[in-house]
Amino acid sequence: MSKRSDILNGSEATFKSYGLVYTEVLGWVDLGHAQGFDIKALLNQFEAGENGSQPYYDVKYFQGMWKFKKNIGISKYVVWRIKKGTTLYERYSIALAMMMKVACRFENLQDSFPFSAITDSGFSGEDLVSDLLGFYRAIYNKNYFPELKPVSKEDALRRWDFYGPIGSFKNKTFRPMLFPDPDKNPNVRPYLGFLPSFMLTIKPYSRSTSDKVGIAVEDGSEIHNNFFNGD
Repeated sequence: MSKRSDILNGSEATFKSYGLVYTEVLGWVDLGHAQGFDIKALLNQFEAGENGSQPYYDVKYFQGMWKFKKNIGISKYVVWRIKKGTTLYERYSIALAMMMKVACRFENLQDSFPFSAITDSGFSGEDLVSDLLGFYRAIYNKNYFPELKPVSKEDALRRWDFYGPIGSFKNKTFRPMLFPDPDKNPNVRPYLGFLPSFMLTIKPYSRSTSDKVGIAVEDGSEIHNNFFNGD
């Protein structure tokens, strides 16, 4: 759940791994979601499978939330079975489809009872677009923030104080939700913008176009409890 105290100066976005910044291109960006570590871990599974000796291999992607110093958690996941011999683009395409499916299911979980009673995180306006940014940062290993035009902390706080917490604005798409500067546009409301071209270069995999992917686990859920396992 993003808080006002999470807001950073836009110039910090490149080297911070946690916090919230406002950008003119993508709106609010959750830096935790935008790191892309989940995608890098997924692509490592592809690489291991492609270098292995079996004709098929499984890859798992998950998203979760944790409480009590990461001792209690819940996650959503999928497991897809991949036919060896995929191209690099196909791996990116499959990884994107897996991320998008799980991200939406996880946000839906957060938006349902009882989680919705204690957090506004479900489909919070910045979550999905931040996930997508993390995907592209992971596959291209590039700093995109200069192109996204992050604003100063002062400008970001002004938006937060005028419009209210980003969690109160729900966004079930991967498009950016934009909040115009209230000093320049006092009567304008938040609206959905368009993704920059670099965030449209990979198309999510469609099973109808290839026989290279099977579904091992379609919609998995896990509860994690580290209090009793010695971790």
